Amino acid sequence: MDILLLLVPLSVVLVFIIVVIFYWALQEGQFEDLESPGRELLDDDDR
Repeated sequence: MDILLLLVPLSVVLVFIIVVIFYWALQEGQFEDLESPGRELLDDDDR
């Protein structure tokens, strides 16, 4: 049971860090255009 005193706060801190990084990515526009990079690979010309 002593390990729970370590693991529960550690998991809460880890979830908080993940949420902050996800929010930062949303604010920076990382998820704005998910279609174009895939199309650019398909439309590549081999000249």
